[in-house]
Amino acid sequence: MNPLLHPAMQKNDKKATWLIIIFSFVVFAAVSFLTKIKINVDLGFNVHIFALANAIINSIIAILLLLALAAVKQKNYVLHKQLMMTALILSIVFLVSYIAHHLLAGEAVYGDADHDGVLSDAEKALVSGSRPYYLVILLTHIFLAGIILPFILFTAYRALIAEYPKHKKLARITWPLWFYVAVTGPVVYWMIHPYYR
Repeated sequence: MNPLLHPAMQKNDKKATWLIIIFSFVVFAAVSFLTKIKINVDLGFNVHIFALANAIINSIIAILLLLALAAVKQKNYVLHKQLMMTALILSIVFLVSYIAHHLLAGEAVYGDADHDGVLSDAEKALVSGSRPYYLVILLTHIFLAGIILPFILFTAYRALIAEYPKHKKLARITWPLWFYVAVTGPVVYWMIHPYYR
């Protein structure tokens, strides 16, 4: 690892572990709770703009992850760190936009062509070929998005305290999971957006 990349923070595994666990739990609980609530307010614009923003942000994160992987393979550790920190910051922006979309738009049902919130037998028949694929992509995306945050934070922590062998070991698990979540986010948007109310 590049000797110029000195620790950006002091090592304190116990404190870091507790902070990461508490932060991850609070974010998970907040997202789980807030996405079940719908606020009926007219903002004067289509609130699904947040869903489009989410898809764009996820796409950018996926590209950043690819660029960061290429940078680290070329031993450009400074660029790798910059790209990964940008991906982390964009993930925070995504989280705010994601919560805003669910608070303002509520849930959409895949195949609900008449936008009444109910999937009739006729609507179900129209999407019977694609619905299982959508559900597999959606459920794996949601599951991995729900568990990825502590992996990301522990991986970042190991880099910030300059424990690069441990960082690399964790990154081998974190990177593909994060990349899958980033790529499937826009796919889910592309599949569900025709059914937004």
